[in-house]
Amino acid sequence: MVIRDRKFPAKKSQEPVVRTANLGFPRIGAHRELKRALESYWSGVSDEASLLETARVIRKANWKIQKQAGIDIIPSNDFSLYDQVLDMICLLGAVPERFGFRGGEVDLDLYFAMARGTQEKQGLSGESVPAMEMTKWMDTNYHYIVPELTQGMKFALSSKKIFNEFTEAKALGIETRPVLIGPATFLSFGKSKGMAFDPLSLLDHLLPVYVEALKELKRLGADWVQIDEPLLVLEISEPARRAIRKIYETISREVPDLKVCLTTYFEALDENLTLAVQLPVAAIHLDLVRAPQQLKQALALAPPSLILSLGVVDGRNIWRNDISQILRNLRETLSEHAGRQVWIAPSCSLIHVPIDLALETTLDPDVLSWMAYAKQKLEEVRTICAALGKGDRAAQNEINTNQKAMESRRKSARAHVPAVRERTAGVRSRDLSRGTIADRRLLQRKRLNLPLFPTTTIGSFPQTREVRQARLAFKSGDITPEQYHDCMKNNIREAVRRQEALGLDVLVHGEFERNDMVEYFGEQLEGFAFTQHGWVQSYGSRCVKPPVIFGDVRRPRPMTVDWFVYAQSLTSLPMKGMLTGPITLLQWSFVRNDQPRSETARQIALAIRDEVTDLEKAGAKIIQIDEAAFREGLPIKKSAWNDYLRWSVQAFRLCSSSVKDETQIHTHMCYSEFNDIIAAIADMNADVISIETSRSQMELLDAFVKFKYPSDIGPGVYDIHSPRVPGPDEMRGLLDKAVRVLPIGSIWV
Repeated sequence: MVIRDRKFPAKKSQEPVVRTANLGFPRIGAHRELKRALESYWSGVSDEASLLETARVIRKANWKIQKQAGIDIIPSNDFSLYDQVLDMICLLGAVPERFGFRGGEVDLDLYFAMARGTQEKQGLSGESVPAMEMTKWMDTNYHYIVPELTQGMKFALSSKKIFNEFTEAKALGIETRPVLIGPATFLSFGKSKGMAFDPLSLLDHLLPVYVEALKELKRLGADWVQIDEPLLVLEISEPARRAIRKIYETISREVPDLKVCLTTYFEALDENLTLAVQLPVAAIHLDLVRAPQQLKQALALAPPSLILSLGVVDGRNIWRNDISQILRNLRETLSEHAGRQVWIAPSCSLIHVPIDLALETTLDPDVLSWMAYAKQKLEEVRTICAALGKGDRAAQNEINTNQKAMESRRKSARAHVPAVRERTAGVRSRDLSRGTIADRRLLQRKRLNLPLFPTTTIGSFPQTREVRQARLAFKSGDITPEQYHDCMKNNIREAVRRQEALGLDVLVHGEFERNDMVEYFGEQLEGFAFTQHGWVQSYGSRCVKPPVIFGDVRRPRPMTVDWFVYAQSLTSLPMKGMLTGPITLLQWSFVRNDQPRSETARQIALAIRDEVTDLEKAGAKIIQIDEAAFREGLPIKKSAWNDYLRWSVQAFRLCSSSVKDETQIHTHMCYSEFNDIIAAIADMNADVISIETSRSQMELLDAFVKFKYPSDIGPGVYDIHSPRVPGPDEMRGLLDKAVRVLPIGSIWV
């Protein structure tokens, strides 16, 4: 406490008033307990009570970790059994009509039916019900369930989850800040069904339900709520800005005693910053990792009473943050704002990173010293906050350790390889080109001699228990390499036999030897490292363990050729060589942040190019290079799209253009809207593209029709992310839609 003397006033404090905050914590459990509990429940092995108990244990552990890390402001309702947008759909009663919801509370069966579809006959139609669409959350690899919005749609409070979890934490002695997705983002990230209309026109129906929920949180004892409005970092219209003003003026008027932290992330607010700082909210969160420049702008525009939550610790990547540099920047920027109340926080929710680096016991010590998971990032938050205040010995020790790691990484010969950089610098335009699409099509049709509507699969067959057990036994040394290879070959042989029996035209070997479409390649490329416990959630129970790109990338030896040669030897039908593309390898890895992503992509593209060349030499007539994450890599700001599309298209062409014109290049993309990037997709110059279209009922084909896509298209008719099995008539119906809009000779099945 500062005691002011009338005669000698106390000198004004030069430090800001700082606290620590977190926006969200990984929900899967340190050992993926949630994944196992979900899959056990879905398979009927365990019951609802068991699933909910596992969820409760994870939440308790998460709150405890944050409390022990010294976090002052801890979130609740950041946990989810499947997806936080689906949770909001339930809270707001925004259940699509086909699920037959009649009001009341959304139960667990309905919750998972929306996420995964149903196989049994139910719903309004009396038939099995397809799942709701999924798409990527902004530019992350996290999938969310897309709200389905209809004109005049009504909403009603239909879930108690947010209230239950707040009171659950309170009973443990932990005061939390409940998290909601904001009304503007919820509507704008949804999808209009039926007649086209502006989703924000539903605001008058939706906003009273938000107000009702906030009033209940206040009644339960909440002082703060976190309302996520990442819509504010997009280039939005003036009507959308008016809607946002209306939302927060209404909340301020209707729930005046509840303080709101308006949360933005993944980019700068730019032209929306003035609007945001003028809203009647108590705090605003800024992502200063992606957009450090906006702090000075916010300080100039924000009223003194507005608390600024500063997202200075990277919540999207696994690297240590340069604490000394962060402190220099903050001290310089905040020096003219003595007494300003700020919170130190991660840039976004930590659901995008693994939980605890202490679990890693096999990583190279140097690479390990450069990394930080969610728990360690909270410790960085605490250290920065302590150093901005009075500081202490512990904080200084942490800063010293951090600086040693920063210096080690900058000087590492393993991270910086001159030969790789010389090769990327030597790439020329001729390395990115092939013959015309028309000429290639004639050569390929003559060589392959396929029927109309050639049939194939995207590539990977199920990783059965036998396959997983064999891989585990091989890694632990319980079986020899020869025994492991024999097991994989047996599975490949059976997969080829099945495809031939079914009458497929172009076969795949099933990828049984691959643990993951990214990890498999990363394990064989220099510049990648692999973790034991680096799991993050992609959607629902689907967890991925992204490779870590820590250094310059190159391919020391062929990665897939021997498996291809064996598979092709089993059949006279064409066998696809199967590869993951450079952008997907980039997007689905934790990428080094000490050089431009475009440079890393080019290094990966050259490594894949070597593999493509070797596959062709080994007899591959068709090579599929999957770019499932191509659209996901788009910058959030449209103004930055052209630069990304330029270097990402170049990376694909670089990896695929070493082959002869009669060799057919396929690519695959899934769960993406293509309308606004269709010209760039065409510029990738692939001979065949396959896309997931079953969830959208072929709506995604519209982009390829309006643009007159020049190559062949394989519209997916079977959604493999849902356990629901479509019938033959349903798949035929989808193809009938495709035939109406695409040339018959260009359609693959």
